[in-house]
Amino acid sequence: RVQRISISFLFFKMKFQIILILAILSTTISAGALPSDFVWGTATASYQVEGAWNIDGKGLSIWDTFTEYPGRIYNNETGRVADDFYHKYQTDIDNMKILGIKNLRLSLSWPRLLPNGTTDNVN
Repeated sequence: RVQRISISFLFFKMKFQIILILAILSTTISAGALPSDFVWGTATASYQVEGAWNIDGKGLSIWDTFTEYPGRIYNNETGRVADDFYHKYQTDIDNMKILGIKNLRLSLSWPRLLPNGTTDNVN
């Protein structure tokens, strides 16, 4: 039997795991173990962190549509709010500064940039 786990729990768990892994790696890797030009950083996945699913001209993504059908996702959860990086980005950036994170690969959803999927309507 497959155990279903809520999306919000998975997002929390992933964030915690990333922070834990970074903490462990930063204390266990010796200065000579990585190339001198190696740079640590973090990354996001738009659907998991962005939120604001219908704000400021964003179009619908495949996931926005898929998660609207009952039973496809445990507890019928969606990414409508997700981590709400769209509204809480300043707090997230402040937390990254506190943690000493200097590099972020930010993922933006294509439907936020190209709401109808074509370049004739760039948001």
